[in-house]
Amino acid sequence: MIQFDHVSKTFPDGTRAVDDFSLTIPSRQTTVFVGSSGCGKTTILRMINRMVDPTGGSIHIDDDDIATLNPVTLRRRIGYVMQNSGLLPHRTVIDNVATVPMLTGVKKSAAHAAALDLLDTVGLDRALADRYPAQLSGGQQQRVGVARGLAIDPNILLMDEPFGAVDPIVRRELQQELLRIQSKLAKTIVFVTHDIDEAFLLGDNVVILRPGGHIVQAGSADEIISAPADDFVADFVGANDGKRDLTVRERNGRRVAVDPSGRIAGVLRAEQPSDA
Repeated sequence: MIQFDHVSKTFPDGTRAVDDFSLTIPSRQTTVFVGSSGCGKTTILRMINRMVDPTGGSIHIDDDDIATLNPVTLRRRIGYVMQNSGLLPHRTVIDNVATVPMLTGVKKSAAHAAALDLLDTVGLDRALADRYPAQLSGGQQQRVGVARGLAIDPNILLMDEPFGAVDPIVRRELQQELLRIQSKLAKTIVFVTHDIDEAFLLGDNVVILRPGGHIVQAGSADEIISAPADDFVADFVGANDGKRDLTVRERNGRRVAVDPSGRIAGVLRAEQPSDA
């Protein structure tokens, strides 16, 4: 569990990026921060592993106040996946994945063996292990980035716009891959995005932010779509402009739900009688 208690962050130039932010992030679920640029979501994420230190308030991971922990030690126990993968270009795929375990004292042979298993986990062919990042597609690089983030078997995985730099088809594939991985590993994932549809797809908990890191609404996708807290949220999620509207039509003898662009969003089926 990650606990933010009245956290603030003011940068040296006077910019107040986060103002009095409090939130409890539950364990073994995916919590997504979503909002427009400048709302403080990445700053909040980076305070968890002390890439950014708060100027006020406290952050606890379970019972540990992270301000009392060595930043390097803290980062080596938290997985981190960023946009554009952040891979080391002069190292092979297998060495990129094995980097942090080897820094923590794991022998090279053991770290490489675990790295190959992680390539399986993220859906990459082991034949790619000896290639360099420049020899991979953007989607493959992002999968390696996820494997590297998982290499220390962290309880917490931070993901900062990890799929923002790939094309829409690859992005959908990576989103589905993350859902599969999370169903298998059940990590505490904190995910940052500006895409509300991505937030609703991936998040058990979705936190919508205004500038300054102010929480406008937090809850499940169902709760936010069905009961937006105010007009800002309704506009942000597309509840006011018809983006979420579905109509029922008949196509080829079947009742289907159709979105505002006329595309079929799903098939309506008769409810099965209860055994009760």
